[in-house]
Amino acid sequence: MKIKNLSKQELPREKIQKNGPQNLSNEELLMVLIGSGQKGTNVKQLALEVLSLRENINELAEITYQELSKILGLKQAKATKILSAIELGKRINTIDFKYKQKIQSPEQIFQKYKKIFDQEKQEYFYCIYLNVKNEILLEKLLFKGTINYSVVHPREIFKQAYLLSATSIICVHNHPSMDITPSEEDIQLTNKINEISKIFGIKFIDHIIIGESYFSFHDNCLID
Repeated sequence: MKIKNLSKQELPREKIQKNGPQNLSNEELLMVLIGSGQKGTNVKQLALEVLSLRENINELAEITYQELSKILGLKQAKATKILSAIELGKRINTIDFKYKQKIQSPEQIFQKYKKIFDQEKQEYFYCIYLNVKNEILLEKLLFKGTINYSVVHPREIFKQAYLLSATSIICVHNHPSMDITPSEEDIQLTNKINEISKIFGIKFIDHIIIGESYFSFHDNCLID
């Protein structure tokens, strides 16, 4: 099955033209890249197989040609197109802009992120990676769902910090209830990140909870 054989309402390319690529699912974006299926496997199935190679969409950044080539129906041209798109996205995310945004206060982060979290019904966990001047290198959504230590593993936070040569990090997540009181899980996770940051030599500036207002672990002397 090719993209053109899907109903007009399902066409990912039509959706991009009408609403922009940000409104497509991960599956639909991959369908656009793959373009068409092969005998016995349609384009939607191929997209789902690619996504199934990793548990988290962020981990697709580490996918290899060898893994993609094992998917039946995903030929060389399609596999290399996917890898090229992933690499381009990585380069865009890490580009060294001439004028980087500088983080100066928790209030600044609150004003920025309250728009992102507005009306969200689940928790989102972001990490902001900074250079030595406190300028943003990358803002990355790492986890989505109930935030606790078993889900948000610090190794994912610091792995990206090393890739970017970041000197410091700020963690941000929302409470959909709008109550900004830290949960026991929030406190345990913050303590663990703080401990590991000292071992790795990457400064943990703050963990900020966004709700009706915000809670800063740093301002409340819970990060040393």
